[in-house]
Amino acid sequence: MTEDTRSVQNHGWRVTFAGLGINLALGVLYSWSIISGAIKDAGWGWSPDQRTLPYSVACLVFCIVMIPAGRMQDKLSPRLVASIGGLLVGIGMIVASMTQSVAGYVIGFGVLAGSGIGFGYASATPPAVKWFPKAKTGLIAGLVVSGFGLASVYAAPLSRWLAAEFGLKIMMMSLGIGFLVVVIILAQLLVSPPKEFKPEEPASNNGDAEKVVHKEDFLPSEMLKTWQFYIIWFMYACGAGAGLMVISAAKGIIKNAGSGDVMILGSAMGVGVAAVMALAIGNGGGRVLAGFLSDKLGRNLTLFLFFVLQAITIFVLSVASAEGSKLAIAPVLILVSMFVGANYGSNLALFPSITKDFFGLKNFGMNYGLVFTAWGIGGFILAQFAAKVYAGKIVESWGGSYNFAFYTSIILLVTAGIMTFIVKPPKHVQ
Repeated sequence: MTEDTRSVQNHGWRVTFAGLGINLALGVLYSWSIISGAIKDAGWGWSPDQRTLPYSVACLVFCIVMIPAGRMQDKLSPRLVASIGGLLVGIGMIVASMTQSVAGYVIGFGVLAGSGIGFGYASATPPAVKWFPKAKTGLIAGLVVSGFGLASVYAAPLSRWLAAEFGLKIMMMSLGIGFLVVVIILAQLLVSPPKEFKPEEPASNNGDAEKVVHKEDFLPSEMLKTWQFYIIWFMYACGAGAGLMVISAAKGIIKNAGSGDVMILGSAMGVGVAAVMALAIGNGGGRVLAGFLSDKLGRNLTLFLFFVLQAITIFVLSVASAEGSKLAIAPVLILVSMFVGANYGSNLALFPSITKDFFGLKNFGMNYGLVFTAWGIGGFILAQFAAKVYAGKIVESWGGSYNFAFYTSIILLVTAGIMTFIVKPPKHVQ
């Protein structure tokens, strides 16, 4: 390490925990189930489809905004982009608090807050990983994004309490003001290292990250010309999509499993609450664990292990959710929920890391924004597929069960797992 590099103070851990805090605030997305329930109880006359529309729009906008937000983070600064994110989330929630119309919530929560989440999320991870050597990329990425996964542990209970005590309007306005202030304050702690800064590498490292020695920086247009991008995109869509499919149907799965005589340790509703909490803890913890393991075992091997574990978990869930299944007991359902969350969360730590390893840091923000579209598209397609299978709209005889959707996702996960043995870092064509 040069003398100039030694003179630069390393702000890595400060930036990491600021990013984690920002993602904890952006997890307001997970409070939608409480908001939707409060809208129903308020008697606003919204149909079930209308109550899901603001959330669906928010997820879509979040996914799309990640691309320009990543570009802005690369070219301008993470501090500015995250501040814009906090401002948009806050304004969006406040706008929604002032209306009872579907259009108002779509604009406020869906478009404005969804955009803010995209800006904030895009600017939290890149500056953090730049302060650390490649041997810690997975761990740092996992820590930063764990905040988003853990957010539902506090966001849902807080939203429920505010709605019960003060009403939906005050709840939305309070969360909007709170998140605006918190995200903008934490955004001021985000800073990328100067160009001359080179983090000190450990003496040795056995992970795949050490083997990626060339560390070429790819422009987004160059990345899109590599076959590796499309393999990574497909794997991400399979892993995240399978997780989001189960999460979107979790309430119905638990309800169906609890309809038999074998449910123990309380009602299906009580088990459902415990399962949701377990899923949130698994979601956050899985991101940190996957990132840490990928630094030690390598990205590809860790991806393979989590794809296999995810396939096994979904198979167990298909058995447990069958009518009269002896596995439909509270401890199994709660444990499976935790594994579903951990497997899903692992994708959110591993794919930023592999994007950095394969395509470099210089354009990491926009490059990962393009890769991240797999999260939105994969989740949307598989969640809709599961819903249509259960409704019998694909094949009538499959109706009333998620099993065909489960088995389809298992095939996709096995395919993605095989691809981990094929994909390797690209090199510029000379």
